[in-house]
Amino acid sequence: MIHYNRFVLDNGLRVLVHEDNSTPMAVVNIMYDVGARDEDPSKTGFAHLFEHLMFGGSVNIKDYDEPLQRAGGENNAYTTNDLTNYYCQLPAQNIETAFWLESDRLLSLAFGKKSLEVQRKVVVEEFKEHYINQPYGNAWHNMRELAYTTHPYRWMTIGKELSHIENAQLDDVKHFFFKHYRPVNAILVVAGNIKTADIKKLAEKWFGDIPMGEKYNRALPQEPLQKEARKLELEGDVPLDAFYKTWHMADRLDKGYYVAELITEILGGGASSRLYQKLVKEKKLFSNIECYQFGSTDAGLLTIEGKLIKGIQLEDAEKAVEEEVAGLRNELVAETELEKVKNKTESMITFEDMSVMSRANSLAYYELLGDAELMNTEMGKYSAISVDDVLAHSKEIFAEENGSTLYYHSKN
Repeated sequence: MIHYNRFVLDNGLRVLVHEDNSTPMAVVNIMYDVGARDEDPSKTGFAHLFEHLMFGGSVNIKDYDEPLQRAGGENNAYTTNDLTNYYCQLPAQNIETAFWLESDRLLSLAFGKKSLEVQRKVVVEEFKEHYINQPYGNAWHNMRELAYTTHPYRWMTIGKELSHIENAQLDDVKHFFFKHYRPVNAILVVAGNIKTADIKKLAEKWFGDIPMGEKYNRALPQEPLQKEARKLELEGDVPLDAFYKTWHMADRLDKGYYVAELITEILGGGASSRLYQKLVKEKKLFSNIECYQFGSTDAGLLTIEGKLIKGIQLEDAEKAVEEEVAGLRNELVAETELEKVKNKTESMITFEDMSVMSRANSLAYYELLGDAELMNTEMGKYSAISVDDVLAHSKEIFAEENGSTLYYHSKN
């Protein structure tokens, strides 16, 4: 059970405090309710660009990192299709430094052509390094556009096209900031060797006077039900043929999400999983194979992907994958197999929440989903899944018309 206190400032900033006196450290985590799904389709990559711009200095503080490091702290950030998260860890007695830094860049981020150019170059190089020049780097750009026709999950966090970042203007950047980076669209979580009363005073002092902004209410286009199977073939300078297949699955708060998560463990959860045992170890079709889902807030994708052994045909590999999927679609899993993946999932969740930083991040995310208390109740949702649930959802997820397949051919 993770204990926390929650309060909301007059400007709409939600604050959660998790006291843990077993550590001398404190974590300040601020999550903004904006991700790549909230971008203009003609101006993608802005959420990720902003992750970089937020470290480019504010009007009052030219370098975010230097004062934090002097206070014994470290920081990082990440962007997904659903959210943007900033976090730092420092000795608890220096926590006010983090409040000063985070509030100042929220209130008065420095918008300058130089900062934009510097961070633009960083993001452009990242795009080239990981997606243009990387083997298989364009696979997921193509896979998302194949699987999604309407929902903005059809582009990746880095952006749909390199030109969108190359052509970003200062006015575009300012508009994005003032639309999304407002207290009413943010969640502040403070965890570690702190007291709620002290954090309340600091929150009021450093964040209380920042203008609320307008609450962002998203109205995203919903992905229609997929009614026929889709397929795409690519060729590239890659070492091995690769196979990718996705199926649409439920959103993050639906029971189907928890069932799908357990299905990914049954099929691809390590060396004892069905796909590894059958297709890597026994049939020797794949050099490696994975089954996972993205954990996206809106309805997401369950995925199987793998690299083939040289000489194996992609059609044969797909047929073998389909046989394993059909096993879940047509037969009840054994109670012992389901119990095993439930135990593994429970262990993973418990392990992830061991560090105070992970707990802070989890509290912010569950609050973003609508209820921080989900952190304490979600384990029970996995426990409640039955073998009948797995069978029923497998029939729905793995329906032929719900699948999208990508063959990635090696030129070699």
